[in-house]
Amino acid sequence: MRFLHPDMYVGSIKNIDIQKLKKAGIKALIFDLDNTLVPWNSSELTEETLAWFKELHKEGFKTCIVSNNNRQRVTKLCNLLEIPGIHKASKPRRKAFRRALRMLQVKPEETAMVGDQVFTDVLGAKRLGLYTILVVPISKREFIGTRINRQLEKLVLRRIKHRLIQ
Repeated sequence: MRFLHPDMYVGSIKNIDIQKLKKAGIKALIFDLDNTLVPWNSSELTEETLAWFKELHKEGFKTCIVSNNNRQRVTKLCNLLEIPGIHKASKPRRKAFRRALRMLQVKPEETAMVGDQVFTDVLGAKRLGLYTILVVPISKREFIGTRINRQLEKLVLRRIKHRLIQ
C-alpha cells in the first residue's frame, strides 16, 4: 500500500505549496497531462495554469510532462508551456520516469511527480523513489480504462481523503 499513497494530496495544482517542496529539496516536477493540467482530451491551457508554470520556473524548478497520451497532443501542450515532454509513457512503468530524470538532470529524491491517478502516476513514481503529489481530477470525463481504474482508486482514496488540501 505504501506505493499507492501519495506524499501530498491536493485539490488542484494551484494548491501545491512550492515553498514546502523547495525546503524538502525538490528541484524538478514531472507532470501528468490529462485531468492534471487540462481536462481529458483538451488542448487548452488556462491563463492561470500558464502563469503558475511561469512562477514555478521563476522559483527555479525544472519541469516536464510524462503522459501516456500520443505525440501530437503532448508536443502541442509542451510547446505552449515551453517544457520538454515524453509521450506514450506506459505509466506506471519506470522507463519514462527515468528518461524524464535524465532530461531534467535530477535525482529521484529531488523530483516530484504530479498526477491525478493512483495506479499510473503515484505508483510509477513511488517505484523510483520520487515524491508524489496526487491532484483531484479536473474533469469527470475520462478514457474508459481510466474510469475502470477509478473504481479501484476509491478504495485507496478512502484511507487518505482526510489529507486533501483544497
